[in-house]
Amino acid sequence: MPMLSVAIITCNEEYNLARTLASVSFADEIVIVDSGSTDRTVEIAQSFGAKVFEQSWPGFAPQKNFAIAQCTGDWVLSLDADEELSPKLRTQIQTLLPSNPPADAYFLKRRNLFLNRWIRHGGYYPDPKLRLFRRSTANFSLTPKFEDRSVHETIVFDGHSDTLDYDLIHHAYPTLEGYLEHMDRYSTLGAELLVTAGRTSREWPAFYWNVLIVPTLTFGWNYIFRLGFLDGREGLLLHLYHSAYVSWKYAKAWRAALLLKSN
Repeated sequence: MPMLSVAIITCNEEYNLARTLASVSFADEIVIVDSGSTDRTVEIAQSFGAKVFEQSWPGFAPQKNFAIAQCTGDWVLSLDADEELSPKLRTQIQTLLPSNPPADAYFLKRRNLFLNRWIRHGGYYPDPKLRLFRRSTANFSLTPKFEDRSVHETIVFDGHSDTLDYDLIHHAYPTLEGYLEHMDRYSTLGAELLVTAGRTSREWPAFYWNVLIVPTLTFGWNYIFRLGFLDGREGLLLHLYHSAYVSWKYAKAWRAALLLKSN
């Protein structure tokens, strides 16, 4: 029987972690890499029998790769602490792995929740993520040409992939305050990479385009043409504030470049 390891990175995830771990209780091994939690995260992980490792925060991709490196199973399921397997996905994985699967890696369809509503439109579903793979065939990587990869790391792998039928549930932003805080922080990280790449919108046409036009087009594309308006008030807020995030990112890059120049 192939062994399944679950790899999760954490920092102050007591609100989410028990739900996540309960959904993968069938796994042969659970590996938690924690970066200095001050709440009950580690206690909760240990209560589920997880192997807990402590490591200072080196960035998303290195931390997730470290977690994978601690796994001993034939297969690895990489999850975020605010995700859980739906019951049908859990059953499918339990059935799949003993059957000598033909693929080396599997995408999971992610069901994103915003203010506890399933966002079905605007490009947010099915949002496939490669999360289940044979150990040693995949790892997380940052791709420099994508300015947001300091936040949204991706998996690279060798071999054949497929997509499972059922959903990974992502409890992304249960509160509006949490979402706005995340977008503020992520836009700062994105701005830092834009500055490094020299994309600082220093000229007036570029500034106008990136800070105003691109966010407006982003909102129109996702909310109108990709039917985001069908997700009610939550859909409106999500797309409106996501377009604001795009504007913040370029504005912060412009401002950081000015400060660097003045120094």
